Amino acid sequence: MDVSEPLDEAIPAATLVLLRERPGGPPDLLMLERAGGMAFAAGALVFPGGRVDPGDHALAADPSLAGPQEDREEAAARIAAIRETIEEVGIAIGLAPAPDAAALAGLRAALAAGEDFAGLLRAGGWRLDLAALVPFARWRPNFREARRFDARFYLARASGADVARADGGESVRALWTTASDALADADAGRHHIIFPTRRNLERLAGFASFEAACADAARFPVETITPWIEERAGERWLCIPDDRGYPVTAEPLATARRGLPPAFNPPPRP
Repeated sequence: MDVSEPLDEAIPAATLVLLRERPGGPPDLLMLERAGGMAFAAGALVFPGGRVDPGDHALAADPSLAGPQEDREEAAARIAAIRETIEEVGIAIGLAPAPDAAALAGLRAALAAGEDFAGLLRAGGWRLDLAALVPFARWRPNFREARRFDARFYLARASGADVARADGGESVRALWTTASDALADADAGRHHIIFPTRRNLERLAGFASFEAACADAARFPVETITPWIEERAGERWLCIPDDRGYPVTAEPLATARRGLPPAFNPPPRP
């Protein structure tokens, strides 16, 4: 793609950051290892999520299932995050009442078979609780060599009873790990993370609890982040804004390439 293409060419997407409290330490996060043959972020550790589909928009307009919604785009993104998390790891966030294990397994299988989410919700007697998702961030990278996504990130609380299983297609492994451990393992070469995931893990590493993460999210209203390239003392740096709550806002391009396509050549500052 040419860098001159407008940012609204990006694919709408939604991502769910599940936090699970653990005694005496920071919360665990649920992450997935993407299959090596994927067109985007192959082999990388990511949070559950995916594209916002037309069905998500239709559901957002149905008050009987999603409640009345003033912002349909926002509601559709939250619905996509819920749906994708069920599909990818078999955990249901934001469904009321919460399905039991057998019902959840059936729901996941039906979604994998392409059945309509709205119809499945009606058949199961479930409604969506979109307030269970807390807006955290929105990233819209403009990298020419990578598929472009306009991804909204949400926080949600997981329980110790939640069991995550990768779908075996797009993802090959699901794991619970702390943000600090995920970063340390990536630095040691034990797994791979892309640039936006690294920045979000660095931010998440500063939270001792789900409540602390939500409080931080409330302090920084969500504004779209589009990284840019900047020359500093003769060196190229990949940068993000410094007023969005992130502890690291610039990284030398030489090291940032660890999480970018091999031929990456980012745009200049917008």
